[in-house]
Amino acid sequence: MTAPAPHIPVLLDEVIAALDPRQGDLIVDATFGAGGYSRALLGRGATVHAFDRDPDALSAGELWPEAGECPPRLVLHPRRFSEMADALREAGIARVDGVVMDIGVSSMQLDQATRGFAFALDGPLDMRMSREGPSAADFVNGAAESEIADVLYRFGEERQSRRVARAIVAARPLETTGDLARVVRKALGHHPGAPKDPATRSFQAIRIHVNAELDELEAGLRGATELLGEGGRLAVVSFHSLEDRIVKRFLRETSQAGSGSRHLPLPDTRAPVFARVARPVMPSDAEIARNPRARSAVLRSALRTAAPFEEAA
Repeated sequence: MTAPAPHIPVLLDEVIAALDPRQGDLIVDATFGAGGYSRALLGRGATVHAFDRDPDALSAGELWPEAGECPPRLVLHPRRFSEMADALREAGIARVDGVVMDIGVSSMQLDQATRGFAFALDGPLDMRMSREGPSAADFVNGAAESEIADVLYRFGEERQSRRVARAIVAARPLETTGDLARVVRKALGHHPGAPKDPATRSFQAIRIHVNAELDELEAGLRGATELLGEGGRLAVVSFHSLEDRIVKRFLRETSQAGSGSRHLPLPDTRAPVFARVARPVMPSDAEIARNPRARSAVLRSALRTAAPFEEAA
């Protein structure tokens, strides 16, 4: 048996019910993280191909006994989930029975000050999931004020984005999460004991930008749709409105006759590629009490039809 998970997977029972894994099913866990979903899927007899661009996440999975079986029932891919279709094609796999995606930053990343994701923990201003490419510090210290304001508004829905961007530029250089949090709080006015820290939206926006998270989500949804065979199940857990909006729109467009990818106009006779799109599922009060980080989670799921999926080149 694998070791107990250090973090609590959100909406675990509901995700497993949506995927309905059977013995021998092949399922993609697009966001391995601490492995909570993968562990439950393996327990139901499925083979799991797990993706994560964070090397720290996969290093723990390499020690699981299922990764050492012959053939392995846990196959780890150190790649972005937007690359899942290419990765499985390279492995000789054309179709899978299910895909689960848990979008956004993981608890492990939030809880490590050295990763620079959380304003509650002072650490280097990093925020890179893959530990590669430009960091959050590179962005806030090098981008133009107008670009910073645009990122804060688009990805954080920060109404006072220009004021915050102006304050960031004036305070350069910023080296730590504490530096950035103090600048944002001063710009917006921080009232200790308020229900939401004013730095929340800015940290979310910069993290999403640094990791191109919304582009990744759209590409991942297309990859999952390409991989799923007829009767395959898609389950996506998102944690804020920007993510959920993308998932909701994608499932709406791909579950209607005459519409597939929004990037490619199709004849009205086209069959939908998803059916039985379930109503969104939110965590119960009991789950939120056990795991406060589940509070904003939304699960959306659907069943893949036999219709071909096409998208623009």
